[in-house]
Amino acid sequence: MLGVALAATTSAVSEVASAPASATAGPGTAAVLEINGAIGPATSRYVVHGLEAAQNSGSRLVVLEMDTPGGLDSAMRDIIRAILASTIPVATYVSPSGARAASAGTYILYASHVAAMAPATNLGAATPVSIGGEPEPGHSPVPLPGANPADRHDEGAGGPAGGAAPANLPGTAMERKVVNDAVAYIRGLAELRGRNADWGEQAVRGAASLTATAALQQHVIDVVARDLPELLTRIDGREVHIASRSVKLATRELQMVRVKPDWRTQLLAVITNPTVAYGLMVIGIWGLLLEGYNPGAVLPGVAGSICLLIALFAFQILSVNYAGLALVVIGTAMIIAEFFFPTYGSLGVGGLIAFIVGSLILFDTDVPGMNVGRPLIAAFATVGGLMIAGIVYMATRAMRHPIATGAQAMIGANAEVLADFTGKGRVRYGGELWNARSDAALHAGELARIVKVEGLTLWVEPQ
Repeated sequence: MLGVALAATTSAVSEVASAPASATAGPGTAAVLEINGAIGPATSRYVVHGLEAAQNSGSRLVVLEMDTPGGLDSAMRDIIRAILASTIPVATYVSPSGARAASAGTYILYASHVAAMAPATNLGAATPVSIGGEPEPGHSPVPLPGANPADRHDEGAGGPAGGAAPANLPGTAMERKVVNDAVAYIRGLAELRGRNADWGEQAVRGAASLTATAALQQHVIDVVARDLPELLTRIDGREVHIASRSVKLATRELQMVRVKPDWRTQLLAVITNPTVAYGLMVIGIWGLLLEGYNPGAVLPGVAGSICLLIALFAFQILSVNYAGLALVVIGTAMIIAEFFFPTYGSLGVGGLIAFIVGSLILFDTDVPGMNVGRPLIAAFATVGGLMIAGIVYMATRAMRHPIATGAQAMIGANAEVLADFTGKGRVRYGGELWNARSDAALHAGELARIVKVEGLTLWVEPQ
């Protein structure tokens, strides 16, 4: 799930915005924002708006309390831009013990005015990862700056201090280009804040990671603190640069105010969860198809339209593989088509395969929290498979039954002779009067067996 603490209501964000102006005359306040989980659009909106609210309310400091495995590049850069533009100091604090600031979290830590960690935490592993599947052997990952590479490594670690890639760096030109862009980005942040730029490059090129103690020793972070009160005590009196001026922090007596996301951010966090967006899309497609095949049902069409529109909005701000999206749509349409054009499973099985493959690559990224839940894919695929099996069963069963309608169903049936005739006459069949022909003599009231149907004439013979 896109990670921010989502337990509060709209009034929570206004908690800082409505703080009395007189607070600045006393010890003042420190606004605490929580980044807990994968960094996505909801996280960036929450942090950007929280920083704005803290500045407007006169807070002396903003603390980003972080525990993240990584996230989307666009969301990460939105947060960093807001930090760099902030008129008040921003301290990023990796907490509690056991937390991490991996991948995108490392970039944010480097961008902050104060970088701090709790004991038994770690940072790093900032190598960009693939949004197009696993690379071929011998290739470096296709980059997505700010995403967590998990246990993936790039053999190009330890390049020149200037950030240029070694000449023998594996991978395509595009892969090297984006890795170098990520290296330049983190080196720029390191130079701005006076942090270890060489180690930042290693974190990008070689997925290097550090514990809190080692990070402090290598000048990657500024402080190690057990909790927030100790953090405020340790950074008291520290000088930081904001724009073109130096600011001396006075944090020891600051009152901490936790800022929670508003309802819009909570809603965005829900609908931009890839699993939720995927479910809305499938429900939307099925709803519109059912409405198309049953005009006037209304409910499937209304529900399908709403779900599909919300899903498309979510896809607009997520990293979507549109080939996967097309496969899901085509696969669903083929499964529905099996209902109306029974092909004994050909359309249905093909559609099911397309649906499963499309679902697996729909959010083709290794960013934690940005994948569709496999159980949900399996559930939809199982339902589709059962439907196809049911259609094939009914079609096979229908083949074994005698024809019950049409001209073929009349062959062998009995018709009542209305008057004596030989050659041409009339018979009653199914309550209707039919012209009849017979080579044998037939008498009124007798039952004759139908042997052939030609237009509106029945060929009959005596029972």
